[in-house]
Amino acid sequence: MKIEARKVVTLQYDLYVDGENGNEEMMEKATAEAPLVYCHGEGMMLPAFEQHMEGLQEGEAFDFCIACQDAYGEYDDEGVLTLDKKMFYNGDGEFDSERVFVGAIVPMNTVDGQVINAQIAEITKDHVTIDLNHPLAGENLHFVGKVLNIRDVTEGELKALHHRGCGGGCGGCKGSCEDCGSECNCN
Repeated sequence: MKIEARKVVTLQYDLYVDGENGNEEMMEKATAEAPLVYCHGEGMMLPAFEQHMEGLQEGEAFDFCIACQDAYGEYDDEGVLTLDKKMFYNGDGEFDSERVFVGAIVPMNTVDGQVINAQIAEITKDHVTIDLNHPLAGENLHFVGKVLNIRDVTEGELKALHHRGCGGGCGGCKGSCEDCGSECNCN
């Protein structure tokens, strides 16, 4: 069986990024004991990643690079914002140091209500600096690994993927999802 749309793919891999002095640095590892499992062609992975995986067969090794502009984009300095520390106070009117610390990923709401993740970059007496860039923005990605398993996706898995994609019942218009019949955010 080969990797194509609507196949569940199980992989082991090492992910490297450009490091100091031209050496690569290991960023992430998916092992045979804790593999990456995804449904090919359903938008779960970077498009460039799926293009490299397309057509590979079970047991086949892979080794490819994805340039940053085809991965998570160039690092954008405008994605670093300094906010008033009061925005991070808890219900008791105190700074929430349990959840807000340098390196923490925190959910933030945009002006139109969209939830985005931000990484805390710096905390001062009066301000918190957040970074809205993806942690791998500006990085060239190098994947080295092996295809462990390929199988057909089940109808239940497809319904779960589509339900999750439409909001998973977490609010919004409180309508009914045509794919699964559950209440979901169908805006």
